[in-house]
Amino acid sequence: DICVRAGEMLAEIVDLAPEMVVAVGLPWRHHNAVFNVAAVVCGGEILGLYAKQNLAGDGVHYEPRWFSAWPSGEVAVTEFCGEDVLIGDLLFEIGGVKIGVEICEDAWVADRPGSQISAHGVDVILNPSASHFAFGKQHVRERLVLEGSRAFGVAYVYANLLGNESGRMIFDGGAMIASCGELVATEKRFSFKDWTLTTAVVDVELNQTKQAACASRTVDVEGYEGLLRAGLEWQENNDLPSDAIERKLWCKEEEFSRTVALALFDYMRKSYSRGFVLSLSGGADSSAVVCLVKLSLDFALAELGEDGVREKLSYLTLPKSTKNWMKELLACVYQASDNSGDDTEDSAESLARSVGAEYQCWNISELIDGYTGMVSEGIGRKLTWKEDDITLQNIQARVRAPGVWMLANIRNGLLLATSNRSEAAVGYSTMDGDTCGGVSPIAGIDKAFLRHWLSWLETSDMAGIEPIAALSKVNALHPTAELRPEEYDQTDESDLMPYPVLDAIEKAAIRDKRSPKDVLALVGKRFQDSGYDDKMMKAWVIKFFKLWSRNQWKRERYAPSFHLDDENLDPKTWCRFPILSGSFAKELSEL
Repeated sequence: DICVRAGEMLAEIVDLAPEMVVAVGLPWRHHNAVFNVAAVVCGGEILGLYAKQNLAGDGVHYEPRWFSAWPSGEVAVTEFCGEDVLIGDLLFEIGGVKIGVEICEDAWVADRPGSQISAHGVDVILNPSASHFAFGKQHVRERLVLEGSRAFGVAYVYANLLGNESGRMIFDGGAMIASCGELVATEKRFSFKDWTLTTAVVDVELNQTKQAACASRTVDVEGYEGLLRAGLEWQENNDLPSDAIERKLWCKEEEFSRTVALALFDYMRKSYSRGFVLSLSGGADSSAVVCLVKLSLDFALAELGEDGVREKLSYLTLPKSTKNWMKELLACVYQASDNSGDDTEDSAESLARSVGAEYQCWNISELIDGYTGMVSEGIGRKLTWKEDDITLQNIQARVRAPGVWMLANIRNGLLLATSNRSEAAVGYSTMDGDTCGGVSPIAGIDKAFLRHWLSWLETSDMAGIEPIAALSKVNALHPTAELRPEEYDQTDESDLMPYPVLDAIEKAAIRDKRSPKDVLALVGKRFQDSGYDDKMMKAWVIKFFKLWSRNQWKRERYAPSFHLDDENLDPKTWCRFPILSGSFAKELSEL
């Protein structure tokens, strides 16, 4: 049905731009196989369908499940609206300008299709992409575009998907046009607009001259089997902007801010949620989520203006003043138990009020006592911290869930979970407690970076977005779950290990697939001057692998999170691991 509908949409598009060359991506059925194609349209007709030759099947990509790869150099005939149309490895000549195509992954492989068609004097290469965001990835994309333009002697036009299109993956846009190995136009990434337009005027004849001057260039003097010709009278349009360069390659802190902010904004409006609800503890994780919601609105207003945001959120009735919008879009609840401290409550309230969110404070002690008393009576003994430590910790986290879910239902809002990636790796979370929510914004990022980012956000501004000074109270706190009585002096790192060590072990063990023995050697060397003895480091490595294996079932149940890098632990899209396994028993015995 998707293929049929895509064909119907293409039929509508064909007649819309009779004086333009348009390339449109869609799935196409041919000989009972589905191909990823770019239809090249000119003068109200389809010239042909270029079919993608290289499919992405790693990481979050599953193209080979749905598509077949088109063989290089092959051309066939397919039918569109009762007419025969060529499909395959095609090159188009329109008004004397030769246009080739690479689709997304085609440009990422060593033997690029562009290197083959460059032998036939191609002038322009178009690359429609759906390239998901990852930290630092824009640097790689830029190199691919520049090198394609330089090596092939062409104008290279790269367009990318934009926004949160499917929930987990975010697309950052970032269109580019390069000519003669130089960028001549780029588009700012992470736009909140429905689409952006990037234009440039390029000198095709100059590229042709450079191709002719390249002595080492391979030339195919025979005709190209898949060459299609069409007439078009090129007209100069002096109204189009040219050479618009927006080349800000943001630091990791700003990339994180902008990509998750855009992801949350799109997630809210595309799920028709009426804002967000959050159980705010006053600690780093939930405070980071508050800040990301605030940034999503700030960035949207900065780019779209009040009218633009109202149009995007037209299903909501927003207050007259934008100063009251955060209160409408975010409700924060601090849920205090007997083990909660005054510092965390002060931190939570200060941050919520400083960003303009609704703030409530609930006391859950009676609920905890009720469950504890009921279970104690049922088992015939009183629960104690000595015998029932984890049980008594978990009930506090779980009791917090039903009430905040009720608030989310009342507000028709999206409940946000607050667990980070470091906690997910070792299962340092309470299922049906802090993992509750419809989406988990920070489950793809490690705790060490989150703490650094909050300090950075306290004093840094981003293109007119003011720093969040109220984070000073959050940043002064040491991470703690506050689930044990005060005399236990509980901290996250005393329960687990130092977060930088945890993240280093996770990276070596899970991302790089190292054995426990290799992990111990690598991490031990990295932290050899940190004061941790060999016995302590060994204990931490053993703890990590045991907790990792034991808690896969938790990761399977996490709310959807956003893909940010190749350290993602999401078992549904990136990091598969069996729920039951040997738990590295043999490997750990060899340490």
